[in-house]
Amino acid sequence: MNIFVVNSGSSSIKYQLFRLPTEQPICSGLIERIGLENSLVTHKVFAGEQEQAVQRTLDLPDHEAGLREAVELLTNSEIGVIRKPEEIEVVGHRVVHGGEHFAATTVITPQVKEEIKKLFPLAPLHNPANYMGIEVAEKIFPQAQQVAVFDTAFHQTLPEPAFRYALPTTLYTDYGIRVYGFHGTSHKYVAEQAAEYLRKSDAKLITIHLGNGCSMAAVAGGRSLDTSMGFGPLSGLVMGTRSGDLDPSVIFHLITQLGYDADQVSTLLNKRSGMLGLTGLSDMRDISQAIAQGDERANLAYDLYAYRIRKYIGAYAAVLNGLDAIVFTAGVGENDSLLRHRVCQNLDFLGLHLDEVKNQVRSKQNREINTVDSRAKILVIPTNEELEIAKQCQALLSSTTAP
Repeated sequence: MNIFVVNSGSSSIKYQLFRLPTEQPICSGLIERIGLENSLVTHKVFAGEQEQAVQRTLDLPDHEAGLREAVELLTNSEIGVIRKPEEIEVVGHRVVHGGEHFAATTVITPQVKEEIKKLFPLAPLHNPANYMGIEVAEKIFPQAQQVAVFDTAFHQTLPEPAFRYALPTTLYTDYGIRVYGFHGTSHKYVAEQAAEYLRKSDAKLITIHLGNGCSMAAVAGGRSLDTSMGFGPLSGLVMGTRSGDLDPSVIFHLITQLGYDADQVSTLLNKRSGMLGLTGLSDMRDISQAIAQGDERANLAYDLYAYRIRKYIGAYAAVLNGLDAIVFTAGVGENDSLLRHRVCQNLDFLGLHLDEVKNQVRSKQNREINTVDSRAKILVIPTNEELEIAKQCQALLSSTTAP
């Protein structure tokens, strides 16, 4: 089954083509600066251990032009991996917010598209772009089955005490104000990988997704029981440019005493805070380099970042009533040994002991970095959201066509 996975952003499109059941993608691509001059297309073709990369700079006025450029590369006489677009059987779309309406992967119909549009106010930076990707893919791949995989779906198993806020009930029943959680596709993927690694289907896991956006989840038996992001992707951990958890009184003070309006508060908390606000830098690689050069602000920011993760580990161990493993994933979680070291300090009460030598090893494989006497495992599992989307598409369509 040829499954083309699309992640459409406001000015970018990421894509991968899978020929399941083979889990290695045939090709992948990133289209950037859509709608601007000098749009950049990076396309990679994989054949075993071989990789062939192509870069093009051209003007792409909109997402349709961008996706048509991807199709030209997919079918190119020299580097193409398919002969014609009709060979794409399924297009799997990442959709950030599914609200309460979508608790599972869903075939896209006109009704589903209308529901996605209704959720625009809950994810104004993401859902409109995801929707645009669906509209364009329907034009370019009219013969393919279009499928939506929602970031929020995995967290629809949260029990009510975990997803409700202590606000008047009508704000939930009439307006849907509750915890939704995000990065669900990543948390689901690494939780399944961890359970398989541990050979324990009912494993109690804390999954820690650390990229520019960061979130954690408490997972038991493959079900999400709690997660650090809430109604939107701002709460919880310290992130690249987002503040994470904050006393709401700070917002009132910014408005009433410092003259901020709602847009300015949103910009401050989403785009000017987090590691950027603490250090002037948002990329953890730059910040760790600053630490090596003796930058005290960078050192404090790393401690604060790790401290917040450690707090959630303690809370989620209580939610789970036990712990089999913590799982680091995504760009920072997979690659930043200094951050993992600082997170794992002073977790002896949970029986977590980091092996400092194993922690320094760079690998793309699932691995444990704990000592042999650690009661719970410390795992590093590379996330693969695109593969998870493809697998969910296949599972959905296989079940609907089964006799």
